[in-house]
Amino acid sequence: MKIIKANIDCIEIAANLFDLYRQFYKQESDIDSAKEFLTDRITSNESVIYLALDEADETEETKNSGMGFVQLYPSFSSVSMKKMWILNDLFVHENYRRQGVAEALIEKSKQLAIETKAKGLVLETHNSNFDAQKLYNKTGFEQNDEYFTFYFKV
Repeated sequence: MKIIKANIDCIEIAANLFDLYRQFYKQESDIDSAKEFLTDRITSNESVIYLALDEADETEETKNSGMGFVQLYPSFSSVSMKKMWILNDLFVHENYRRQGVAEALIEKSKQLAIETKAKGLVLETHNSNFDAQKLYNKTGFEQNDEYFTFYFKV
């Protein structure tokens, strides 16, 4: 497995994984909009996307299809006056689950936070997503019991 930073040259791989991710969350498949959305994020420097690729996968059907991805958005902490990263999207293709792909993508995300001298990474997951909670605990994240999260829906 190799982890690469996505750019326009690998938009097909990123968009395919992103579309599967959205389908996992009960959204309709829309590969064209996925490509457009990710192209906008990459060309505008609004997010960092890492792709996990299977170096051993050389079949024409799945070559460079991607094992998984993580997308991070920059934010800032006014109190600490430092950058923060929001680990917004993490997805591993069902063919590659339980093989360390998610952990590798999280480690790459941690490296980004360190290299950019950020305060840290923040993420959220549904309170019933026990597999994700276990993964985040395993990879060094701590559950925040000090703050409530509020949401205004438009």
